[in-house]
Amino acid sequence: MSLKSNPKLELHLHLEGAAPPAFIRGLAKEKHIDISGIFDARGGYAYTDFWHFLKIYEAATSVLQSPMDFHRLTLAVLEESAANGVIYTEMFISPDFCGGRDLGAWREYLHAMTEAAEQAERDLGITMRGIVTAIRHFGPDKARETARCAAETAGRFITGFGMGGDEKICEPKDFAWSFDMAREAGLGITVHAGEWRGPEHIRDTLTALRPSRLGHGVRAIEDLALVDELAEQGIVLEVCPGSNIVLGLYPDWRAHPIGQLYDRGVKVTVSTDDPPFFHTSMAREWDRLADALEWDDGVFQTLNRTALDAAFCDADTRATLAKTLEQAYAR
Repeated sequence: MSLKSNPKLELHLHLEGAAPPAFIRGLAKEKHIDISGIFDARGGYAYTDFWHFLKIYEAATSVLQSPMDFHRLTLAVLEESAANGVIYTEMFISPDFCGGRDLGAWREYLHAMTEAAEQAERDLGITMRGIVTAIRHFGPDKARETARCAAETAGRFITGFGMGGDEKICEPKDFAWSFDMAREAGLGITVHAGEWRGPEHIRDTLTALRPSRLGHGVRAIEDLALVDELAEQGIVLEVCPGSNIVLGLYPDWRAHPIGQLYDRGVKVTVSTDDPPFFHTSMAREWDRLADALEWDDGVFQTLNRTALDAAFCDADTRATLAKTLEQAYAR
């Protein structure tokens, strides 16, 4: 039985990476931009490994050139998420792709995305919050500009600051200034770590940037002492199993360490990362985990409650979501 209709909370979703291929193709056609080389014969995104994926990602994003493009994209992504039972989502949004980190331009893009999110909440019942995201391989200087965009627009909609991109570029301490600025602005802190580098990188990230959440973090399993530390400190992992498997970190769903992390008391959540790139959805993630790990409704309810507790949202939003979950579980 599919878990598609069950309510779900998602904390790790890249807005541009969630763009349906058909949406990007249509936008490219409207703008007379030839990006046909980024698609495979079936119309999906085509890439060979994680680093090629980053190039294809940025090529797809190149057709998103105006606030209205991002308004349309936000609606398309939220519609897909809502169709998979998602009632709350936090999306990584990069000022790098929204006006080149210029604060004035960023405000215009942000206004367009906020309007789309409000429309989706009215029409689809899904709530969105934004996490401004620095791109690691663009370097520390650009991350500072991104952090300024985040700090200047922090509020009800922009509630977090994070960093994605090529984990092998630079060290966490190189970005400490940016994360300090975001923290001082009251933003929640999350960092991609423990995907392409191992346990020591996770430790360095926790020390230098002090996040409450880690994007991925799954390679902590290679150091059980670190796993226990994560559990003791209450660090929440935004785990994206389908992404990890497609990109070759683990051979299949049974081999993925999310079950071991959960059993050892780590606070784990489930997300899709860049779903069309990895041929997944929140419903598919839940279904595959239920099959591979024999997780029942109780486990998924725990995952939702963990996500709710870790969400970068205000108290009123959290209370509304808690009530929605309570009503759903009472049926």
